[in-house]
Amino acid sequence: MRELNEKGKLAKQASRKLASLSASVKDKALLEIADALVDRTDYIIAENEKDIEAGRESGLKEGLIDRLMLDKDRIAGIAEGLRQIAALPDPVGEAVSRVKRPNGLKITKVRVPLGVIGIIYEARPNVTADAAGLCVKSGNAVILRGGKEAFRSNMAIVKVMQDSGYAAGLPEGSINLVEDTTRESSTALMRLTEYLDVIIPRGGAGLIRAVVENATVPAIETGTGNCHVYVDADADLEMAKKIIINAKTQRPSVCNAEEKLLVHEAVAGEFLPDILKELSSRGVEIVGDERCRALYPDAAAAEEEDWYTEYLELKIGVKVVGSVDEAIAHINKYNSGHSEAIVTNSYRNAQKFLDEVDAAAVYVNASTRFTDGFEFGFGAEIGISTQKIHARGPMGLKELTSTKYIIEGSGQIR
Repeated sequence: MRELNEKGKLAKQASRKLASLSASVKDKALLEIADALVDRTDYIIAENEKDIEAGRESGLKEGLIDRLMLDKDRIAGIAEGLRQIAALPDPVGEAVSRVKRPNGLKITKVRVPLGVIGIIYEARPNVTADAAGLCVKSGNAVILRGGKEAFRSNMAIVKVMQDSGYAAGLPEGSINLVEDTTRESSTALMRLTEYLDVIIPRGGAGLIRAVVENATVPAIETGTGNCHVYVDADADLEMAKKIIINAKTQRPSVCNAEEKLLVHEAVAGEFLPDILKELSSRGVEIVGDERCRALYPDAAAAEEEDWYTEYLELKIGVKVVGSVDEAIAHINKYNSGHSEAIVTNSYRNAQKFLDEVDAAAVYVNASTRFTDGFEFGFGAEIGISTQKIHARGPMGLKELTSTKYIIEGSGQIR
């Protein structure tokens, strides 16, 4: 596609300049962009409202509307994320290791940018700024391809970022947005091997599967979040209640929200009716196994498919288990490798859970909602990787670099 080739060429040229751009120039640009986003809040919100109106007219679910919506506070949060990114150490040029060989060769392994990063994402305009900011700081050019639901919002954010960032010294072509939102443009971006060094999908299971199956560009899989909270026999039940309510209801449309609740049989009779009544009062639909339904008859029967499903809405699957081992086995069978939590006062069970649960982030006595680049101190994240090669978990600056070896000699030959 002509648009992709033109923007790919621009991005490749910009990436070579970005790779050697000083940290001070990149940081200044990010701070200028953050200020500009706040200054242009009214413009961005006005464009976002057009997307929201169109989304509601087309029947977009409220969970996706929530992801799509921008307001003054959310834009201020995006700007703060960029300021945090600017304040972080520049990973480019960092020496990962140094060694001097017996023959006198000095070998240093240093971080370098990946080059040009393509990002395909859905109705989350905050990703536009987060991803572009992280790419700029790590010396990478970026080609963004957002969903049609957020097209006007993305265009507004990118315009502000380009205007302010280029004026502050970023090379033109550092930040690019694909304006063609057809499926064909998405597929073409996945195969833009001439210009892209890596592609990162950020969205639902369908998008991620499409990238994994169709991309010829190397892909980093950012996964869905079928996240569990397990309440152990030795749990502080009041603590468990607070964690579950936060993890499920604080923002149910995001990938680190709780989707499944497992409760040990020793405390299920005391705990489940109370917590499920509370969740129901907050609008949560409950499906459960037979033992759950015996304790809470208002729950619907959970099907096998439920245990695999990322709901992204006010719905939860509930199961009663007989041991921490059964909870771990259930999680490892059905989870998506994202975030898992245990609530317990047992050191032994906590360590067992940490050691044996296979996920990018594993918690003891805390909400899964913390799996986030901002909360981890990265400023923002490009996505949350659920694969094991190259990067896993929230991907910040270092995860957007590769390495190369610098070898210094004094005439050595082999």
